[in-house]
Amino acid sequence: MKHPISIIFFASAVFCSINIYGQQKSSVLDVKSSLTDSNVVYPETYEANTHKLMEGWYMKNYMAHDDRYDRLGDTNPSDGVVKERLAKLPTVIEMPFNSVVRNYIDRYTQRGREQVTVLLGLSHYYFPIFEQALEERGLPLELKYLPVIESALDPNAVSKHGATGLWQFMITTAKGMGMEVNSLVDERRDPYLSSKKAAQYLADLYATYNDWSLAIAAYNCGPGAVNKAIRRAGGDPSSHDFWSIYNYLTPETRGYVPMFIAANYVMNYYPEHNISPVIPTKPLVTDTIMIQDRIHFNQISEVLDIPVEELRVLNPQFRADIIPGSEEKTYTLVLPSQQIHAYLMSEDAIKQHDAEKYAKREAVEPGEQFVASNRPAVSEAASATDAATVDAVQQGSKTEEPLPVASASATKGVKTVSHKVKPGETLASIAKIYEVTPQDIKTWNALRRNAVRTGQILRINTATAEGEAEPIVAAETGTKKPSTQPKAVVAKSNVKKSPAKPKAPAVTNHKIKRGESLSSISRKYGVTIAELKKANGMSGDNLRAGATLKIPAKSSSRKSSSTKKRRRRR
Repeated sequence: MKHPISIIFFASAVFCSINIYGQQKSSVLDVKSSLTDSNVVYPETYEANTHKLMEGWYMKNYMAHDDRYDRLGDTNPSDGVVKERLAKLPTVIEMPFNSVVRNYIDRYTQRGREQVTVLLGLSHYYFPIFEQALEERGLPLELKYLPVIESALDPNAVSKHGATGLWQFMITTAKGMGMEVNSLVDERRDPYLSSKKAAQYLADLYATYNDWSLAIAAYNCGPGAVNKAIRRAGGDPSSHDFWSIYNYLTPETRGYVPMFIAANYVMNYYPEHNISPVIPTKPLVTDTIMIQDRIHFNQISEVLDIPVEELRVLNPQFRADIIPGSEEKTYTLVLPSQQIHAYLMSEDAIKQHDAEKYAKREAVEPGEQFVASNRPAVSEAASATDAATVDAVQQGSKTEEPLPVASASATKGVKTVSHKVKPGETLASIAKIYEVTPQDIKTWNALRRNAVRTGQILRINTATAEGEAEPIVAAETGTKKPSTQPKAVVAKSNVKKSPAKPKAPAVTNHKIKRGESLSSISRKYGVTIAELKKANGMSGDNLRAGATLKIPAKSSSRKSSSTKKRRRRR
């Protein structure tokens, strides 16, 4: 009895297994077209700040808006029409239709109409970059729509999980592929480099699964999650695609491939839904240049007259507006093509422009005054505060800080002033007050660095007429103050002096910088061009950068005249 019963039980089990497998196989075949899912999860990109993107520098300067999306509603085509349109797309990757795909299409064409116009506008700049990277790897060009669902074409997009850039690389994945990610440089945000790395990654995924729907799903959730879903689905792993493992994936990944299909649809059939793209008003043609020096965007902006916002749009990988180039590491800078030649011609001027302001301190002494402008990035509020401080100084605002004191050694046409460093002052700002150079101050005070500290006493030598010292002046305001110092250090002496013997005029050496002329140097030192030529035995006007030029001392009459003019201005 036992034996026949065992046979019957075994046969029943086999029959049930075959029946269940047949049902599963049938559902797998039909799932692409019959799939329904009430738990559709919309991605973060669907909640992108469209208004912020619309007001971005590129959109405002290179695009003209069309409000057709707002004036006219969606045409709401039938499922049959949408299915037919998807079938007509010239794609290698399969674009099937089902209710989940339709949900994502409706999200774009009904509730996200303004976002589509922005995406279409940004695509003029980014799609050629994506297509070039995909073409180099021989990949389907329809993959260029992945960044539409990954980042809404925002190179600075950061997901709640930390994925960053147009292609939304996680930091571990990016570093594993050789991308640089730190506080100054994040190559995940670089449109060119990240596109090349994304194409490489997609090619590797396709080589693993030999199916684009699985490769795209793995791009979203990782190969481990896809492999786990394939194991749970059972059967021959090579026979599966995204739709056969749909129910074994997380809700976020379930919507990824349908979302990709919807992006392909809307970016091709937007006119049929009464959506007009943002139209380019002028072409943005770019080129690249290799940078081997540490350069701040402000230096490039101020010398070449390029808006900093434009530099940020073209080079989003530099997170703090600093290109940290060096002899060991060079970086690619993207500029409008017409500015490449200008950069090459002005490279030295760019590096020297406010070089002290943007220099990175390599060594610091305890108690040294910090120069706020050395910060990698300064907020607009901080900049406004600094500007207000400067304005207050120029307008003669009151200060309770000690005034510079004229030293008793003010003889031989040179006045030595003791200056106490105030909070926020730098060598450059102090040198500007006394009309000397920062290097002069460093030489007079045996300073080895460009930094000064609050409370530090500096000795400043300023030229005056023979035997005369100027009245004590408030360094910040430029207004005369009554002296409260002992007579030994009062600016003007009452002691009669015998006439001084004629002496040879003092001579200052000036190292010629690129771009300087006899005219600019003569104005800087208050001498005439003729005096410069005579002191240096010159017959022509040509100067050579790096050469040393002798600067003759100003004559007493010229000094007295300039002193009177300064006093009248004060």
